[in-house]
Amino acid sequence: MDYSITFIIVIFALGFIGSFLSGMLGVGGSIIKYPLLLYIPPLFGLVAFTAHQVSGISAIQVLFASIAGVWAYRKSGLLHKDLIIYMGGSILVGSFIGSYGSGFLSENAVNIVYGVLALIAAIMMFIPSKKVENAEMLPFNKLLASSLALAVGIGSGIVGAAGGFILVPIMLTILRIPTRVTIATSLAITFISSIGGSVGKIITGQIDYYTAFIMIVASIIAAPLGAKVAQKINVKLLKWLLAIMIGATAIKIWIDLLG
Repeated sequence: MDYSITFIIVIFALGFIGSFLSGMLGVGGSIIKYPLLLYIPPLFGLVAFTAHQVSGISAIQVLFASIAGVWAYRKSGLLHKDLIIYMGGSILVGSFIGSYGSGFLSENAVNIVYGVLALIAAIMMFIPSKKVENAEMLPFNKLLASSLALAVGIGSGIVGAAGGFILVPIMLTILRIPTRVTIATSLAITFISSIGGSVGKIITGQIDYYTAFIMIVASIIAAPLGAKVAQKINVKLLKWLLAIMIGATAIKIWIDLLG
């Protein structure tokens, strides 16, 4: 790998953009960083990353981006503790299983899993959700929440994501959690998920640590900024931004897979 000045600038910029959006939209950032790392470096004459390298870099970077985002929300009153406990525990187990198992999958298989997850998330974001927007700690189906989190953890663990990009639509449309509470709480669940995902990627040797370090520095700076912006932006705008981002990514991935 050519670790030139151009490489450092490009990777830092990609990490900053992805992490800012992750803090603002309540996702770990892999939904956008995965395709950015796959497609952007070659445009600057840099060596292309493999799907396994991208998933490994994403996994460990999301660990830091999500905790930085959660820290920004710590005094907001929007963190749903019960959801974090039930969904966090299940997704931790699932993400470890998925990330460890990804070491035995082909490059194409990893991209297919990502494409499926992005497509599901994109469709779910356009399903009408509850219109109530407040920080009230609403009740939810604990068994359903735990089961969904386990499934999300396995799939997202394979691609090095923490699952935030699909957790958000699940929490909005199925569990009926208000948008601002969903955005803040999903970051906390994403952090827990990224622990299992990172361990699995480390064990199977899928991480380029130099690149991951650059992304981590960018995420620590950008994620809290995104979280602060999110608390001042209209909720409907936040939801549409996330829906558009997920939809565009799903389309791009499937065009490449089927092309």
